Amino acid sequence: MKEVLFFTVIALAVLAIDLYSYQALRVAFPFNTPLGKIIGTIFWSVTFYLLMSIVVTALFGLQNIPNFLRKLTAAFFFLGLISKLLAIFWLFGEDLFRTLRFGFDNLFSSQSNVSFDSRRKFISHIALFSAFAPLVVLTYGILRNAYNYQFHKVQVSLKKLPSNFKGFKIIQLSDIHAGSFNQTKPIASAIEKINALNPDLILFTGDLVNDMAEEMDLYKPIFGKLKAKHGVFSVLGNHDYGDYAFGRDMTPEKAINFEKFLKVHKDMGWHLLRNENRRIEINEQHIDLIGVENTSSNARFVSHGDLGKASEGLDPSSCKILMSHDPSHWDHEINKAFTDIDLTLAGHTHGFQFGIETKWLKWSPSQYIYKQWAGLYQKGDQYIYVNRGFGNLGYPGRVGILPEVTVMELT
Repeated sequence: MKEVLFFTVIALAVLAIDLYSYQALRVAFPFNTPLGKIIGTIFWSVTFYLLMSIVVTALFGLQNIPNFLRKLTAAFFFLGLISKLLAIFWLFGEDLFRTLRFGFDNLFSSQSNVSFDSRRKFISHIALFSAFAPLVVLTYGILRNAYNYQFHKVQVSLKKLPSNFKGFKIIQLSDIHAGSFNQTKPIASAIEKINALNPDLILFTGDLVNDMAEEMDLYKPIFGKLKAKHGVFSVLGNHDYGDYAFGRDMTPEKAINFEKFLKVHKDMGWHLLRNENRRIEINEQHIDLIGVENTSSNARFVSHGDLGKASEGLDPSSCKILMSHDPSHWDHEINKAFTDIDLTLAGHTHGFQFGIETKWLKWSPSQYIYKQWAGLYQKGDQYIYVNRGFGNLGYPGRVGILPEVTVMELT
């Protein structure tokens, strides 16, 4: 019943937004003109497609929708939503002004036949321009930036780092979201570049898929080529459990999908850490690598992590690196109860896949949700690095905050 209500609300919201935003098109390009008919037909065809997608998803479940259709729907939805909301801003402002003027004229005008002002073509043109500008930017973000991988180089000085680990090179990947890919060549190229760096250790901090293990079928051979001197290690993110396709309760279908997902890590030669730790050694000196399952301070996201269990048997004086998908875990628990953890590696935020990042300015809507949302942060002797994500989710592109491969050197 809750799912039916949810999808009904989404469908009604889509229809309401489209009916209202179409007012700008209707005024600027009347439907009784040839151009107006073409534009109107395209507009309502996309609306019909989105509504049918909602109905099909409600009836058959997200896990049964072909991946191509999911990506196409996401593109239409996000591109359209942002553009239409900006158009609505101007239309609503005009409607508010027209309503106030109509009420004022009714109260104070001596005329008996006061009429409601018609919508002005000038405002409709402004609304359309406001919608078109972000549409161009967001489309560019899809076509140009979805696979525009940035290799972010960062040095981290850890107080307890053994001398043999000075210059130790870690590659961090996060948030691959394989179900959002539609190309293999740029991914394979990125993997080749990573291997060419000859890393000591490769760490993946969760969200390998959007929902389903089968999303990795095409990409497993590619990511399986990742090589590092001390291995490739991984942890789980909130999307890896299949909750968004099957719900939080365990079902036979969900259990089968999760077992297949775990096998993907094994087939690629990745060492999946589920609330456990491993020792990395160089000439009788070592650091401890800890991996926890997804843990978040936000109840919307699953929390299966047990940092106490994951840290069992470790020497408090040893240098420790923790992989934890959600950066909210750092302030929630790590730097309060586990102050002996030197470095935490996280992802999850994607940097909102939208923002501004230059030498002088770093901004994203993500910063209003997460204190640590992209890059390196420090509290005392503890650090956290938040990777911006390798893939994407929802909006199938990037604007300003580009996909990342972290190249970290310990000093």
